[in-house]
Amino acid sequence: MPAAAAVLRWSWLLGVALIAPAALPAGGAERRQPEVRRRDVGGPFLSGSDALLQGSPLVEAPALRHLEIGTPLQLLRRWRCADGHEWLQVQVASGSALPSDPQPRRGWIHG
Repeated sequence: MPAAAAVLRWSWLLGVALIAPAALPAGGAERRQPEVRRRDVGGPFLSGSDALLQGSPLVEAPALRHLEIGTPLQLLRRWRCADGHEWLQVQVASGSALPSDPQPRRGWIHG
């Protein structure tokens, strides 16, 4: 009987050792799934207040142009600074500016 019990114990241990790694992620990494970010598809949004289109996502950045209330904008991306401020990189929608308009159409606004 002791030999049969030892064979049964080792068979069980070998079975667990072969099956358990299949349930673990490769390399022993976290099981948490990465966050999936999808670009929002839709029409332009309108600026809700007068804003300055700036050259970079910094308060000290130079202003490129003034955006009036209701200016149609296309959201390109979001940026959150280390200090917690949120910035939006936008482009003035093509219908609101003539191609010959010399003012910049792309820049950053404070979110």
